[in-house]
Amino acid sequence: MQNFDWIVLGAGITGSALSYELAKKGLKVLLLEKDPTYDNATRYSYGGVAYWSGTDDDSIQLCQESREIYHNLSEELGENTDFRELDLMLTIPVDNNPQSIAENYQKFFIKPQLLTPDQSVEIEPLLNPDAISGCLKLPHGHIHPQKTNNAYQQAFLRLGGTLNYEEVTQLLSKNKTVTGVKTNKQEYYSKNVVICAGGLTRYLLKHIGINVNIYFTHSQLILTPKVDIELKSLVMPGILNRLNIEEKSGDSELKSLWDNSSDQIISDVMETGAIQFLDGSFCLGQISQIISNPLAKNDQILAEKTIREGVSKILPELENLPGKLHHCLVAFCADSNFLVGKIDNFEGLHLFSGFTSTLMYAPPLARRFADWVAEDNKEMPSLL
Repeated sequence: MQNFDWIVLGAGITGSALSYELAKKGLKVLLLEKDPTYDNATRYSYGGVAYWSGTDDDSIQLCQESREIYHNLSEELGENTDFRELDLMLTIPVDNNPQSIAENYQKFFIKPQLLTPDQSVEIEPLLNPDAISGCLKLPHGHIHPQKTNNAYQQAFLRLGGTLNYEEVTQLLSKNKTVTGVKTNKQEYYSKNVVICAGGLTRYLLKHIGINVNIYFTHSQLILTPKVDIELKSLVMPGILNRLNIEEKSGDSELKSLWDNSSDQIISDVMETGAIQFLDGSFCLGQISQIISNPLAKNDQILAEKTIREGVSKILPELENLPGKLHHCLVAFCADSNFLVGKIDNFEGLHLFSGFTSTLMYAPPLARRFADWVAEDNKEMPSLL
């Protein structure tokens, strides 16, 4: 029988960061991950850290904590995360009023600079000035997600943590109290389990009768190998339709669709963007589809064609870069930036998932979570 102080489910950036912070407190921690190839949202992330995006005292504080953590994280973990600061260029379609789009960003504590098409091209020469009415420029953090995730895990292991690649098949409980987990290989026991399973969080909880407002999109993008062309900034659309469809997913008329797994596309959106990592490789575009079946198959040929057509308009020199389409589930919470805390009606069960801006929120909240645990959970938020 293997006993742990904490069992963490999911070894993407959320689970890896949280496991590391718990192990720093001297706790015996087991980190479980079903996929050793990490075919997940961390691997297929643009790597952006939106530390400008706070809108109230709490989120502004988290933004500031996140920026401070990243500036020191490579040194703390003993491995390079490729952290840097660069320009975020939010493109505004040619048929939209730039001032109107800029007004939508005035709620953030760091305000964007509105640029004309010519000014935009001076900063990012690969942009097509004829396809935009302008850009919003913001300061942005950036990491290599896989390198950062691996750095967290290696530091966790050096602290005595355990990382096993096994699929969790059941949450073990008795009288509404967590006792551990069952995997495809064995059982592990703990009085504390925290779910960091991203897009699969909803289904793990559903098996024990808990419904939470965590949903997921099927995300598709193109990854390229190292190429010679140079992109100087992170390019994303200024109108984020993905956030609109995520907000609507929590509406009462759509909630019932999540209770019945289906391959029906409830809604979808294609966002034209690009980022080049320090190793010369690119992420291109992102298609986000809301489909309630996590195992639904996507039309990869159509998706790649759609992404490349979108990229050709805004960043024409990137349209034909060699690359391969990839797919993953991306968790989100329709009515908040994240769900972090303990589930009151199920003793020992916790959530650390549903992040709107995962790379920004996860590191500071993982640190806070570990502090709450060290203080006997007195300050930990309750999730009813």
